Amino acid sequence: MTGLSTILILVGLFLVGGIISFVKQKMPTSLIVLLSIGAAMCLVAGVLRLEVWN
Repeated sequence: MTGLSTILILVGLFLVGGIISFVKQKMPTSLIVLLSIGAAMCLVAGVLRLEVWN
């Protein structure tokens, strides 16, 4: 596991926590969708950068 993949996964998990918080606060749906896309991109990029795929 490289440092960048770890950082991307941690940022993605942080954004998932933000999504949960925004849903509880009843924030606008468009903001939640935008945050969800960012979290998904971070998590997918972090997982794809893992060295287990080589």
